[in-house]
Amino acid sequence: MDTSPAQLDGLAVGYLLGLLVGEGHFGGDGRQPQITLRMHVRHEKLFRWLTATFPGGRLYGPYHHGGRHYYQWMARGDYLRQVLVPLIAAHRGWLDDHVAGRFDAMCERYGISEAGPEPRSASGGESAS
Repeated sequence: MDTSPAQLDGLAVGYLLGLLVGEGHFGGDGRQPQITLRMHVRHEKLFRWLTATFPGGRLYGPYHHGGRHYYQWMARGDYLRQVLVPLIAAHRGWLDDHVAGRFDAMCERYGISEAGPEPRSASGGESAS
């Protein structure tokens, strides 16, 4: 899978958490959850770093309409469930109550376990019971 949390340094994780706390949205479209980060085009360098460091997300834009000029980064699907949710959950002590509540609501609404995927055996197959 894409970049695992073990491959990220503390600064990268902290920077992502800060962005999500300040500018992020935890929600979905009713069928699948998503984390969205939308900011002015002047932050393009930040978005390029984000897509390189967290390659499971997708960058959209630039958009120019209604007097607004912005990029939008979104994480969905397996990357959201298997990488970002466990990463955020492991550092939830850094989230304020409001953001933690939004994160929890997204996880609850879409049935996401904050623990991440079930571990597999060393052979990569299903664990024996």
